[in-house]
Amino acid sequence: MTMQPLPSSSWLNAPAHHAWLAAEGQRLLSFAKASKLPDGFGNLDDQGRLPTNARTETMNTARMTHSFAMAHAMGLPGYADLVEHGVASLSGPLRDAEYGGWFATPGASDGNTGKAAYLHAFVALAASSAVVAGAPGAQTLLNDAIHIIDQYFWSEEESAMLESFAQDWGGVEAYRGANSNMHATEAFLALADVTGDKRWLDRALRIVERVIHNHAGTNQFMVIEHFDRHWQPLRGYNEDNPADGFRPYGITPGHGFEWARLVLHLEAAREQTGLLTPNWLLADAKSLFASACEYGWAVDGAPGIVYTLDWEQRPVVRERLHWTHAEASAAAQALLKRTGELHYETWYRRFWEFCEIHFIDRIHGSWHHELSPKNLPSSKVWGGKPDLYHAWQAVLLPGLPLSPSMASALGTGAYVTSW
Repeated sequence: MTMQPLPSSSWLNAPAHHAWLAAEGQRLLSFAKASKLPDGFGNLDDQGRLPTNARTETMNTARMTHSFAMAHAMGLPGYADLVEHGVASLSGPLRDAEYGGWFATPGASDGNTGKAAYLHAFVALAASSAVVAGAPGAQTLLNDAIHIIDQYFWSEEESAMLESFAQDWGGVEAYRGANSNMHATEAFLALADVTGDKRWLDRALRIVERVIHNHAGTNQFMVIEHFDRHWQPLRGYNEDNPADGFRPYGITPGHGFEWARLVLHLEAAREQTGLLTPNWLLADAKSLFASACEYGWAVDGAPGIVYTLDWEQRPVVRERLHWTHAEASAAAQALLKRTGELHYETWYRRFWEFCEIHFIDRIHGSWHHELSPKNLPSSKVWGGKPDLYHAWQAVLLPGLPLSPSMASALGTGAYVTSW
């Protein structure tokens, strides 16, 4: 793999741009500290407060633990206790002490006793980052997460993750999801770095080959999200609930951007460790990005990326979500580093300009998590400001190499390197 020189005028070469990103990161982190609850982390409202009925969620606890671990690993004081709190919560109240694995809320207080691959991927990611940060109990948590993935979720036969199980690990769901496998890919890249075990990179490649190279590749590189147990696309899935926050109907351009970046990280990781690296990885990443830009950006006449499209590339849910734009920026900078091609610089700047004007909330803190089709704050899909993970990663990634994974790179002092 040959990295190409950046354009001389690239923002990625500009110290002022990295200073801006660092300041925005500090702002995001400070806002997120208020999410701490006795048994984990909860969802903040628009003002950065925990509602009176706030409850801990495993997804947010894992994402916050991962995010705070990266802050600690890069040398920012004030986050070690939060990492330890996250590890203790994931090791205690959020874990199923009887059957193993993790509930969505402590003791399944929401009534959902199922075990979801999506959540378990984030637990593994959080544990790996906490190990890098040196948090007590993190290695035990990581070992537990790896055991659960190996024993229940990873399918050698399918070359992918199974979606979900009942509490006692019976009754696997007759559904396969691209979203859970995308975050498993992210987690596997981190696990490969923290454990030194290359099988995680082989598993990640097998997921990417199935979901992206084979399925998205036959769909103009627009990611197909929903499948049956035989990996046949479910094109009508959730048509009656198109704005679902995790399994929306149709095509999600934001995932095209997210996959594009992960594919480049996988290419770099395999190359760095001497593994066979298919040449189609770069081509697929480029195609994913191009498709998401063409069909997602300003397709309804206003700037911004719509949440979802139908199978004829027409907007369905026209709201703009903050995570989509964070991932678009992150994908643009990754492709810019990898190729040096000027049009990725153009997109990178375009995405950040949009985020600064529309998403970043200079009054109440953090980012608006959703905008209406007129680019005004809204909450049709995602209310409040519970998420640190997407925006925080977006401001970190421009200062990091494509490999190793984020926490491992930060732990070795790799922030703001030459490419």
